[in-house]
Amino acid sequence: MAKSKVRKKAVYTPPQKSKAPEVSPRWLVPTMVALWLIGLAWIAVFYVTASTGTNVPFMSDLHNWNLGIGFAAIILGVVLSTRWR
Repeated sequence: MAKSKVRKKAVYTPPQKSKAPEVSPRWLVPTMVALWLIGLAWIAVFYVTASTGTNVPFMSDLHNWNLGIGFAAIILGVVLSTRWR
């Protein structure tokens, strides 16, 4: 009967050193929070002025596009939050 081959153990290779942890740029968090607050404030001002009938020169011309502007600012803030380390 033939003898099976003896397995040789693989040579141990230590894991590679991990690179330094990435750090967020200093402008990221203030910009992210500012976009959230600007978007929220834009929507709130739009609703308040629309419900009271106040005429704000630029906002009154945009009508319901104000919601798109507010939500776009909030979404940009969320997109920036994915870059935060």
